[in-house]
Amino acid sequence: MADHLQDLSASFQRHLRAEGVSDRTVVLYNQAIKQFTAWLVENDREPVLEELSRPAIREWLAQLADIREAGTVRMRYRGLFRFCGWLLDEGEIAEHPMKTLTPPMPKAKPVPILTDDELTALIKAVTGKTFDQRRDEAVVRLLLDCGIRVSELCGLSVEDVDLDQAMAIVRGKGNKVRPIYFGARTTAALDRYKRLRARHRWAHLDALFLTQRGAMSPDGARERMKVIGAAAGIENLHPHRFRHTFAHDYLMNGGQERDLKRLAGWSSDVMLERYGASAADARAKAAAQRMKRGDRV
Repeated sequence: MADHLQDLSASFQRHLRAEGVSDRTVVLYNQAIKQFTAWLVENDREPVLEELSRPAIREWLAQLADIREAGTVRMRYRGLFRFCGWLLDEGEIAEHPMKTLTPPMPKAKPVPILTDDELTALIKAVTGKTFDQRRDEAVVRLLLDCGIRVSELCGLSVEDVDLDQAMAIVRGKGNKVRPIYFGARTTAALDRYKRLRARHRWAHLDALFLTQRGAMSPDGARERMKVIGAAAGIENLHPHRFRHTFAHDYLMNGGQERDLKRLAGWSSDVMLERYGASAADARAKAAAQRMKRGDRV
């Protein structure tokens, strides 16, 4: 039937791809539609346009908030909001059902960072002379030094990296380009990896990081982090923990929030607040301990 939400979702995804939206964003937006559709079915409602109403969406988001993190709920809100906007533009609906619906606000809270002991264990786990070991060390050090997204990591080409200047150019969300900078040990790790890479069967590819099947994908990088984490005794290690750690360390070492926002490729202060929460807590604790007001009386 023409007004079935999943059928319309397929057309919506084609529209997003035509607009140049990233594959990852298309998947995330589609998850919102799929989950709302599943919720309708579970509540004995037809997954059709008539059920895409403000009361239904509000009830779904409220129930979702009881079982999901606020950030996840907000992402589902954004996906469904964009879908409704497209439906309105296409003339499928007469008005936007979420126009005055307030999005859920994620609460800023400390995020898990990697300790010095964990970082030492990670480097030990990837140290060696095989292709995989040299690649993994370069990946781990680059994630730690620069805090880049996994999509940015896998989007790096050989030409994007300038070892003499200890920097690289990454393409972030919205295809925005920015420079990143790394230290001497990361430079050395990248240099060692690139020398081995030159003899790899897939050396002709543009992608910097390779696997036995070709260019490393974001999903492949995530899976590789789990394997490395397990070897280092860290459960469920994922690339974003390096991003958290990078933001924490940058602020703890006196870095300015505006500079961090630029280096991390954030356009919103919301993400700066979320990623900087652990550093803010640590700074507040250190300041309180330095005061030692109780010791003065």
